[in-house]
Amino acid sequence: MQDVDQYLEAATRDNTRRSYQSAIRHFESEWGGFLPTSADSIARYLADYAQTLSINTLRQRLAAIAQWHVSQCFPDPTRAPHVRKVLKGIQALHPAQERRAKPLQLAQLEQFVAWLDAQIATSSMAGNGHQRQVHTRNKALVLMGFWRGFRSDELSRLQIEHITVERGRGMIIFLPRTKTDRNHAGTTHRAPALSRLCPVAAYEAWITASGLTEGPVFRRIDRWGRIAGVALQASSVVPLLRTLFQCAGLPQADRYSSHSLRRGFATWANANQWDIKMLMEYVGWKDVRSAMRYIDAADPFAQHRIEAALAPITVPSSPAATRLPAVPPKPVTETRLTAISWT
Repeated sequence: MQDVDQYLEAATRDNTRRSYQSAIRHFESEWGGFLPTSADSIARYLADYAQTLSINTLRQRLAAIAQWHVSQCFPDPTRAPHVRKVLKGIQALHPAQERRAKPLQLAQLEQFVAWLDAQIATSSMAGNGHQRQVHTRNKALVLMGFWRGFRSDELSRLQIEHITVERGRGMIIFLPRTKTDRNHAGTTHRAPALSRLCPVAAYEAWITASGLTEGPVFRRIDRWGRIAGVALQASSVVPLLRTLFQCAGLPQADRYSSHSLRRGFATWANANQWDIKMLMEYVGWKDVRSAMRYIDAADPFAQHRIEAALAPITVPSSPAATRLPAVPPKPVTETRLTAISWT
């Protein structure tokens, strides 16, 4: 039985399990819900939090409650038409603009890497091995996250033994679990070796500086320069990025997240004529709508297209008209009409 429980637990992603547990605690402890519950209770629960929770959060709560009932062999009350109508009404009465992470543009990536390179050089000259390691790790984290479009949880789960570097070509990265890998078969990614802003060179520099040979790629480094044995927490990546971007002088640093790396790469690829199929295959998206949410148009206000259409039309100057000799009028000849007999 213990083995069965172990495999059942492995079938659900850690993030999903934690979010569902949090949702159930909220429903039980804070609102006072019970298992099993009724569709009317679910509708009241939604109404009570309609003005304080986002529609996406409410949907996630419904998914958790549904899974909770099904796993205990109870009917799913969230599927009732009454519940779905209440949710639709909440969305209509409390619309909210979706907040998306600010994409990290290529120019900003260049500015950030230039700042990191300066910090690495300064640390090396000062003999500060701790700071050199920290900045070298951060450079690899951002460049791998950008060029591979990795999320924070994927960056935190990268393992050294799952990465193979092919000199001059790139690196092969295997992730045993990803958000879109519903079959839990693992996903293989490839990152290219580049002439600048190279994720492969940054990764090799970090592995050399850290002396790591196995285990998590990205780890916490304490104030004494000791590298932790466990991976960076996915939740710590966003605060780390915002702090780094602020130190590098990037404006509106608080609007960045780990999704900024993925959105930045997707926007760059779109501006450089990658078609949607190529982009989806590279990043690993399975759904077109998911991919389109990450792409910012190169001309979001359509300014260039409209200005091009508004440009004044210049009529080419014609050569001077040549006066033609006057044509004498043709003499008019009288034509006699003869009556036609139809008899």
